[in-house]
Amino acid sequence: MGELIGLVAVSAPFLMVVGLVWMGNQRKLEEKRIAATAEASSEKAAQYASHTAELEQRVQVLERIVTDRGYDIATQIEALRDTREVEQSDSGIPLDIAKKENV
Repeated sequence: MGELIGLVAVSAPFLMVVGLVWMGNQRKLEEKRIAATAEASSEKAAQYASHTAELEQRVQVLERIVTDRGYDIATQIEALRDTREVEQSDSGIPLDIAKKENV
């Protein structure tokens, strides 16, 4: 039993130094993890801010379109649809190729 007490007394300072070094390394690792997390979070925040700014600009453009032109946008869209229908259908004078006009 006396040998066990002597062994503990001799190894205690060594174990204490090893424990302090290990705790110091753990603290440094945790600080690095926190720094990496903070950097990633700041990058995400910057991305969200730029995306939000783009969306705000788009909304401003839409608001300007609605307020400048009033509410005749639906009429303009329908006019565009009517134009497409005319362009797609066979407009103009059909030629009667079977008759073969004499020149």
